[in-house]
Amino acid sequence: MTIYDLLVTVSSDIDPYSDEPAPETAPVRIGEDLNWESIEEFLRRELPNSLDTSGVFMVRQFPNGAANLTYLISFGDTELVLRRPPFGTLAPGAHDMAREYKVLSRLWEIFPKAPRAYLFTEDQSIAGAEMFVMERREGEVIRGIIPPSMRHHVDLGQRLGFALTNAISEFHLLNPTDVGLEDLGKPDGFVERQVRGWKKRWDLVSDERYDQIMNDIHKKLSESLPIPQRVSFVHNDLKLDNCMFRPDHPDIVEAIFDWDMTTLGDPLIDLGTLLNYWPDPDDDPEAPRGGHDGLGSVGLPRRSELIDHYAQVSGLDLSEIAWYEAFAQWKTATVLQQLHYRWKVGDSTDERMALIADALPRFTETASRLLS
Repeated sequence: MTIYDLLVTVSSDIDPYSDEPAPETAPVRIGEDLNWESIEEFLRRELPNSLDTSGVFMVRQFPNGAANLTYLISFGDTELVLRRPPFGTLAPGAHDMAREYKVLSRLWEIFPKAPRAYLFTEDQSIAGAEMFVMERREGEVIRGIIPPSMRHHVDLGQRLGFALTNAISEFHLLNPTDVGLEDLGKPDGFVERQVRGWKKRWDLVSDERYDQIMNDIHKKLSESLPIPQRVSFVHNDLKLDNCMFRPDHPDIVEAIFDWDMTTLGDPLIDLGTLLNYWPDPDDDPEAPRGGHDGLGSVGLPRRSELIDHYAQVSGLDLSEIAWYEAFAQWKTATVLQQLHYRWKVGDSTDERMALIADALPRFTETASRLLS
């Protein structure tokens, strides 16, 4: 999750069609190295024989996230992705590698956009925490700057937005029983538990500067819970930069990442999350919604267009979508505070997190407005 970039407002300094995108991988950050000797030995021994692990072992990091630690592991030409939770105390139910492995070891069979997971271990002597390994997918992730390989496409922003909406709708129509994931969650009372659970997470890391407004929003959300129209898979962190696109075909989502919060429940939770991160040319320039700097200049569909398109392809009534957007804003404010708290107590060495909680008013004001 690249929550850090939610601090950035739309800026004329970024040209998404000429600036150079950040590299996808980098050397491992100081303080985030693992016991690579132990990991190498374990992977060579336990990975399926269908994977060639005879080559030279190397490690790089995917540096753009802000939560789970994600590494590119290579054995010569064989490239894999290793994920484990961040260091330090974790929020209850967060960073669940066992859940992510369970989902990805099965979901790929009916949803090719889900990478295939190969191996999981809860033995903390290997990587310092539970971890899993999955396939690496090839493609482009859009983080505000369009990769050079995609700049030639006509109407690129519109095509990316509707491709993502189609992928989400397709995901929400899957039958969990087809891959033995019908026990992944408890759909009854899902929305109420989401609100209650995120209030508990806020209370664990709360900041007195924002306690009153966060509690006020919680009260409004709790008093106006929507009635779910359908039970489906819920990804719980669906957004543009958790998706990968094929450079030659921007109308298709190649892969979706970050499945550690996947459950069964109300699919509109996912749409609310997507809208939470989505820039819109109609936004107030002083209080934009969205994520990475530059996205507002890509030509993405308006939020209203995404809502209309999802309603058409899903068949759901979106008259109460403002509640789901407000919940996503309030939830994001909690995540920002969690990330800052981990830095504050020394569990994170990522200096981006020192001031990240200063962005909370941007989200609480939007949530309050949506609920008014």
